[in-house]
Amino acid sequence: MNTVFHSNIQEGIRHYYDDLDFKNILDFVQEKFSCCGGDEYKDWNVNQYHSCNNSGPLACGVPYTCCIRKVPGEVVNTLCGYKTLEKERLELVDIIHVRGCIHAVGLWFKDNFEATFGIVLSLLVPQVIGLVMTWLYWQKLNEIYSKEDTVDFKRLEVRDFSFNAVDLTGAGWCWCLPREGGYVPINVVEDDDEDDGDTICQSKV
Repeated sequence: MNTVFHSNIQEGIRHYYDDLDFKNILDFVQEKFSCCGGDEYKDWNVNQYHSCNNSGPLACGVPYTCCIRKVPGEVVNTLCGYKTLEKERLELVDIIHVRGCIHAVGLWFKDNFEATFGIVLSLLVPQVIGLVMTWLYWQKLNEIYSKEDTVDFKRLEVRDFSFNAVDLTGAGWCWCLPREGGYVPINVVEDDDEDDGDTICQSKV
């Protein structure tokens, strides 16, 4: 697990100045947990600006968020980590935090197990409840569909009826029905007696 975290943090350090979100998060973690880098402070060597192969002002150094503040609220020199990657741990114990953030955060979680467990539980319980409710809802839908006891799940089909056999000439948007039977097939002989006063208009569907 630490290997996965280490590789991810190293990838973030590699793009430290390109990814503002990761930069802000890592700066906060390094200051909050008094740590530097992922596994150790030398992880900063993977960044092109902090690499010892670079010749810039940040070369072979670490960000100022790795530096130790001797006085609370002290304004830190942004170049306080200059050339620290060339030195060993014992030479830096009063200058920067040499412990990696993976170990620092892991120790904090162990020391605050109850709080950690509560946070994890508060995140997982709503997810589990949501999954259970979704499953129950899906089961209910399957039950309703299998019984077909609602119109919403029934297919209405027109059977044994051919519109081609009906004379709809001149109907337009309205079927004028001269008799209760409405329009009749073309070949059927109609009666001459029609009641003009009883004409009913039915809108097309």
